[in-house]
Amino acid sequence: QVQLVESGGGLVQAGGSLRLSCAASGRTFRNYAMGWFRQAPGKEREFVAAINWSGSRAYPADSVKGRFTISRDNAKSTVYLQMSNLKPEDTAVYYCAARSLSNVRTEVGSYDYWGQGTQVTVSS
Repeated sequence: QVQLVESGGGLVQAGGSLRLSCAASGRTFRNYAMGWFRQAPGKEREFVAAINWSGSRAYPADSVKGRFTISRDNAKSTVYLQMSNLKPEDTAVYYCAARSLSNVRTEVGSYDYWGQGTQVTVSS
């Protein structure tokens, strides 16, 4: 089992920045690829970004490319999502997820463990 706890969400004005953190506990963190997803009210959960086990490969969704950066610190068992130039359409609950294989995938169903989510609200 892997437990994931997100933090860092909040209310920010359009154009602002936030950094989300996801602390993992349980199994060996470096064995897992990690992802960030988000879900807005009335919409399906969607892929935001993912990173492989070592942090050498990061994959942002087209909608956030150039604005969001995913990174990880295996020594701290933590994955981060740095969000810049935020837009109102980025408003959602953001979820951290762990995949029990080291390679990256973008599908919700490819991830085995999920955090409880953290709310990000961007005002215009």
